[in-house]
Amino acid sequence: MIFLAKIGKMFISFLSSIGKVILFLLNALFNGVMPPYYWRQIAQQAVQIGYFSLPVVGMTALFTGMALTLQCYSGFSNFTAESAIPSVVMIAMTRELGPVLTALMVAGRLGASMTAEIGTMRVTEQIDALTTLSVNSYKYLVFPRILTGTIFLPFLVFIYDIIGILGGYIVGVYYLNFNAANYIRNTFESMAAWDIFSGLIKGAVFGFIICLIGCYQGYCSKGGAEGVGRSTTNSVVASSILVLLLDCVLTFVLF
Repeated sequence: MIFLAKIGKMFISFLSSIGKVILFLLNALFNGVMPPYYWRQIAQQAVQIGYFSLPVVGMTALFTGMALTLQCYSGFSNFTAESAIPSVVMIAMTRELGPVLTALMVAGRLGASMTAEIGTMRVTEQIDALTTLSVNSYKYLVFPRILTGTIFLPFLVFIYDIIGILGGYIVGVYYLNFNAANYIRNTFESMAAWDIFSGLIKGAVFGFIICLIGCYQGYCSKGGAEGVGRSTTNSVVASSILVLLLDCVLTFVLF
């Protein structure tokens, strides 16, 4: 009975956590859509999420595309199927690697930053000060981050796809001695609009989840600097796990 009681306690705690996140999201959305709007906050978050994430996303895409091309060549050459490498690289990038790796990089960089920033404001009572000044903290801190994360992560995914495919082209043409015209033709022949669009849908969902978890963990931080560090760790871990879980679910739904 003690074992069953522990399981029941964990299950109830899990449901309670989900309920708190849902209520937090509803508060953020309800307050965010009501005027006044903090356009400066939205613009600042757009720069933070979109522009400053480009270097890490671009380097990850380039090296991933190069490594994927080499691995495909290593396997496909055993079956004389080297001509399929451009198609495989393009499909893998647009469907899976683009949205997933972009989300994981952004979760590590941006999710941790959001949690630390809002968590520090919470433990130093800056959020309480905003409330005293009649500034809605959900509208000012949470909604701009969720909105810009949902909008701009698909753009990062699209840029990741382009750079990743370019990395595969560089290795395929200049290292594996593929014909450049044939490589480009095979890539475009295997390109489908739905492959790209499905990756952008995943990117929007992942961006929404990363920003939601980051803001929630930061907003609920307590216990000083140690609590902020713990919330930051929980944010990155939870965001990464949810990205992988939702990727599996969305793949079943979209394909």
